[in-house]
Amino acid sequence: MLSRNSRRSVVIGIILAGGESRRMGRDKVFLDAAGVPLFERVHGVLRQIFRDIIVVSNNPRWFHAYGVRVIPDLIPGQGALGGLYTGLKHASNDRAFCFAADMPFLNPRLIRYMMERGYEGDVIIPKTSDGLQPLHAIYSQACLKPIEDLISRGNLKIVDFFRYVTVVYISESEILTHDPKMISFLNINTKEDLRQVEHLLTQSLGVDS
Repeated sequence: MLSRNSRRSVVIGIILAGGESRRMGRDKVFLDAAGVPLFERVHGVLRQIFRDIIVVSNNPRWFHAYGVRVIPDLIPGQGALGGLYTGLKHASNDRAFCFAADMPFLNPRLIRYMMERGYEGDVIIPKTSDGLQPLHAIYSQACLKPIEDLISRGNLKIVDFFRYVTVVYISESEILTHDPKMISFLNINTKEDLRQVEHLLTQSLGVDS
């Protein structure tokens, strides 16, 4: 049986950085949030945790300065589901933690807790009162075939392939133990979201390391 540290080490990180940002009106990957671009905030947290990070993006030149692998969508135009598929297909191990590039309050404590449970199922996903958090979840490569089938049917909703794999839910009480402010899943889709994030940042409500 793998030790906790071994389980952590074999999980890689996938950053989905291909959103079209229609509601924001411009690409948000390098949107300034209180003086720091969103991608730098996300990458700065994840590089402390993962030995291997893949960025899924069709604009590889944007990321040259970060020393990360950048993989373009294998099946273009399939949204976050297509990005997840691309990342898993190129993963060097059979487990990957998938994140959206617009989540400025990623919490290392919660991430590490989920990684410790990374081999309990094919999907390890937080479940809050707002619903499931598929862009802050661990996926195994056993998900690849169900994802392919979903895409072939024109269905791009990530959670709709869960019925074909084993899923472990991280409860809200577990999340609160590691992220008492429940801001790990806060992302930026609109200008109002950006104002909220900047307010939190200026009030020093960031995550603990």
